[in-house]
Amino acid sequence: MAELRERLLPRKPSVAGVPLPSTAAREYPSGCRPLFQGVDFSELKKRGQSLRSWIRVDAATGGSQVIEVDKFTMMRRCDLPARDLRLLDPVFVYPSTILGRERAIVVNLEKIRCIITADEVLLLNSFDGYVLQYVAELQRRLVAGTRDALDGGTPSPDFLPFEFRALEVALEAACTFLDAQASDLEIEAYPFASPKSRLVTLTRRVQKVRDEIEQLMDDDGDMAEMYLTAKKMHMDSSLDGDQSLHGSSSAGDGVSVSSPVSPVSSPPESRKLEKTLSLSRSRYESTKCSDSTTENIEELEMLLEAYFVVIDSTLNKLTSLKEYIDDTEDFINIQLDLRDRRRFRGV
Repeated sequence: MAELRERLLPRKPSVAGVPLPSTAAREYPSGCRPLFQGVDFSELKKRGQSLRSWIRVDAATGGSQVIEVDKFTMMRRCDLPARDLRLLDPVFVYPSTILGRERAIVVNLEKIRCIITADEVLLLNSFDGYVLQYVAELQRRLVAGTRDALDGGTPSPDFLPFEFRALEVALEAACTFLDAQASDLEIEAYPFASPKSRLVTLTRRVQKVRDEIEQLMDDDGDMAEMYLTAKKMHMDSSLDGDQSLHGSSSAGDGVSVSSPVSPVSSPPESRKLEKTLSLSRSRYESTKCSDSTTENIEELEMLLEAYFVVIDSTLNKLTSLKEYIDDTEDFINIQLDLRDRRRFRGV
């Protein structure tokens, strides 16, 4: 037992002050390496504080610029937890995801990893062609919409708020990318019926995008959460109402400044009442905004349904391709079995 304790427990330092031999001077058995050596954990801890390049597309002008923001600043800017930003980190491999948050939509769809707010889109800066095409296409659509507004044209009934136009381009880019890969695999597979492992991997990715869209369509609350522009407008109007109420209250205080009031009890009570009324009004406005948005989610549902049809078609294409490969493999196995039987009978 004493020998076991001596092997497992750390050795106590010498009481006489004699320094223990350094790690470098010790000899270790072959194949063993000292713990805590070889990995610079300080650099890993600094990773969240380092600056990262993002492509920012402005909702009002359609202009784009490259900005450098660290992780914590981005979390405060978009009111997002760290786990949501991990979905966009290229170091990690996560399946396709669309998350609706209070002030942002987090999108991880194949090549497109971005944060969409009511005022901007923030994409991880990349030289990937699909990312650059996303930026160019979104800018084109924003500029076209601004031009129509300046010309005095009436908005189309299919006009979508900024966050949905940005989400639509992301869905379109992901569906196009996956369908192109499925078509290339289809051309390669039909003569030879060979790339089955690639087919399984691609099918899983397409299935995940399809499931993500279907899950959003089945949840009215998640869809209502993604109406960022409507929530921002209600929030702004609520703040304006609070400011006007505060201004009128201040004016009333100025009129009655000469009146004898209690310096102790009255002001705190009035402030408490004003705060309670403001909180109740904010909650009412938020609930009313949520209820009205829930009733008018048809435009987002139709948008998601359109791309659900596209990605479902791609999945059907891959399913048919898998059936063809399975049938071809069965046919080849039958032919090989017949040949072996003929050889056996010949012998």
